[in-house]
Amino acid sequence: MLDHVFTDAIGALRDAFENALLERQAFEERFQVDVLLGDSTWETSYSLPGEGMPPRIQADITLGWPTWAQSSYRSWYIGEPIDEPPRIEIEIALRLQRLRTSPDPARLLSVLPEQSPPIGNHRLERSGPTIETLFLGNLDEAEYAIEVSYEGSYEFDEATLKDGSILDDHFSAMGGWIASVLVRVGDLTYDFLPPLDLDES
Repeated sequence: MLDHVFTDAIGALRDAFENALLERQAFEERFQVDVLLGDSTWETSYSLPGEGMPPRIQADITLGWPTWAQSSYRSWYIGEPIDEPPRIEIEIALRLQRLRTSPDPARLLSVLPEQSPPIGNHRLERSGPTIETLFLGNLDEAEYAIEVSYEGSYEFDEATLKDGSILDDHFSAMGGWIASVLVRVGDLTYDFLPPLDLDES
């Protein structure tokens, strides 16, 4: 892995989720660089163990490193003054899928806090829900999904820029928080279709 604050943040968040015994959906993980704009993005998904494929409930995590943040980090790295500290854009989307009927969003929001635990000096803020409808084979059958996102950013201070291991402390609460949220969501009595891997057996 590259010695870079963005990859340090990826490693810290991955460790937090795996220490919470969440299951990584490895085929969903990707690291992308926009060759035109220069932005970098890391995406991954985690679920509770034994959820099947695809998981009924999962957390989709996106970390974004914009071009301006890289420019700011480079200026700091070579000792130049910076106008604004670099920061990572964070989105964590909680997704319920393979639902038989269109879900009641109020039931989901009732178990979701409005904010995440602190990440350093910042918290992620909850957005409104999105409901998806996927028609199967013919228009007589459908499956549904609902998603609620938490969005915000993590701004690097001087100490964290100098010592990326501080990120482990700042991100450590995220794993347990996501695990507990997934458990609370899993306790809701939505009617799910069976996992695809069970359909095929």
